[in-house]
Amino acid sequence: MCRKVMIGGAWPYANGSLHIGHLAGLLPGDVLARYHRAIGDEVYYVSGSDCHGTPVSIRAAEEGRSPREVSDAYHREFCSCFEKLGFSYDVYGKTSQPEHVRFVREFHEKLYRSPYVYEKETLQAYCEKCGRFLPDRFVEGKCPNCGGTARGDQCDICGTMLEAESLVDAHCTVCGTAPSFRKTRHLYIALSKLQGRLQELADTHPAWRRNAIAFTNRYLKEGLRDRALTRDLDWGIEVPKEGYEGKKIYIWAENVLGYLSMSRLAAEKRGESFESLWAEGENVLHYYVHAKDNIPFHTIILPALLLAEGGLESSPYHLPDRIVSSEYLTLEGRKISTSQNWAIWTKDIVEEFQPDALRYFLLANGPEKRDTDFSRAEFIKSVNGELLGTYGNFVNRSLKFLYKYYGGEVPVGQVDPSIQGQINILYGKVARLIEEGRFREALEAVFGQLRQANKFFDEKAPWTARTENPASCRNTLYNCVQIIANAAVLLAPFLPFSSEKIAGWLGIDLRWGYKAVPDGVTVPEPEILFVRLEA
Repeated sequence: MCRKVMIGGAWPYANGSLHIGHLAGLLPGDVLARYHRAIGDEVYYVSGSDCHGTPVSIRAAEEGRSPREVSDAYHREFCSCFEKLGFSYDVYGKTSQPEHVRFVREFHEKLYRSPYVYEKETLQAYCEKCGRFLPDRFVEGKCPNCGGTARGDQCDICGTMLEAESLVDAHCTVCGTAPSFRKTRHLYIALSKLQGRLQELADTHPAWRRNAIAFTNRYLKEGLRDRALTRDLDWGIEVPKEGYEGKKIYIWAENVLGYLSMSRLAAEKRGESFESLWAEGENVLHYYVHAKDNIPFHTIILPALLLAEGGLESSPYHLPDRIVSSEYLTLEGRKISTSQNWAIWTKDIVEEFQPDALRYFLLANGPEKRDTDFSRAEFIKSVNGELLGTYGNFVNRSLKFLYKYYGGEVPVGQVDPSIQGQINILYGKVARLIEEGRFREALEAVFGQLRQANKFFDEKAPWTARTENPASCRNTLYNCVQIIANAAVLLAPFLPFSSEKIAGWLGIDLRWGYKAVPDGVTVPEPEILFVRLEA
């Protein structure tokens, strides 16, 4: 039965270039989107650039440009990188575009009438040297809970959600000055009153990744504290409430709503129903794909906003079904640091390597259950050894032989029942693993089959059988073509560029399910799928 599937990829900040750590966290979303389209589901794969807030304003001041100019420039860079890597977003937008701004203002106008929103006079960090109020993430100090270095909104070491004024020895991350705390009036969402419903959500969703369940339960166990919906900021979406002129909607309370604004835009373009995509129901499935530092925004903040907007604990919106939250990717054994320029930038690496090579390594070695490391040596070893040595080698040796001795024409043959049976089992296994967010295992299952295919080719020795047993040689090549066709379909969510190339050679589509290439099909002279990398 066809499902409506919403896949939300995390929104990268448009104040600097993407690095490979971002890609490792985002690529699973594209795998999910391509797979669900292949099985016939109605997919809404959406994301965008997070353009508002102080990080963008500070970069703009440093470069002598406006925040819009800076965020638009990085947005264009992101779009270019995603296109080169084959990300198949249905809509990739930005938080500064009119459709998002309009949706957020409409949502917040209704939200403010909710019993879960109230006004409160509070303290907000102000940097005298910078001459501006600081968002919580631009205040740094010691965590009052564990003593480690933490930002004003969250401690990444112990996972505690914080308020800036609770930090010990707080300072402005821009200039290092100790901030003062000034009284100001803001709107707050009563997370404390929604705690029971949010606990129920966590308890009833075992398909979330383990780190998402653990982090969320830790926040809930500590007791949720109410959070500000508005802030004194220069760059953002205006608060749609009288008396709040000059204030902006806090970015954490508007960027997560991009999943709704962009999926509504996608639905409008298709002439389909946005409401049915966000309704509760068995045929609706929502994934959220991001790194572990974004977990609370998707398991607590977004659901809280959706629950509170209607003023009732029973939300009119569909709440998150599956949280695909990656661990971190390190670089040469060290944590990636943009401030120290210890990173590999996406805009550079997409020009150096084939997109499928990058996708393969980051998915086959991705930080699904634990932190993993990217090193150039391991990248080269993995691509040359498995992607090229196993997959590329099998395709090349089979089709080159076919072209050389049979003019590229698929010979008459009979599919080996055991091979066909293994492939059919593989479709079910890989489908299950993808839907469960176990991408590394899914890839390994296909490559296990390809290793067996290479062994099959060696054992059948068509170079000898061609003259000694022609019928056996033809049958071997016939079966190899069937294996290649189905490998292309199985790997299309992971390696779309090479799969599309093979599909063109063999005249197949990439819809999910067993493919039989008939004899008589003429295959053109094959090209090398993957380039061997040099150290």
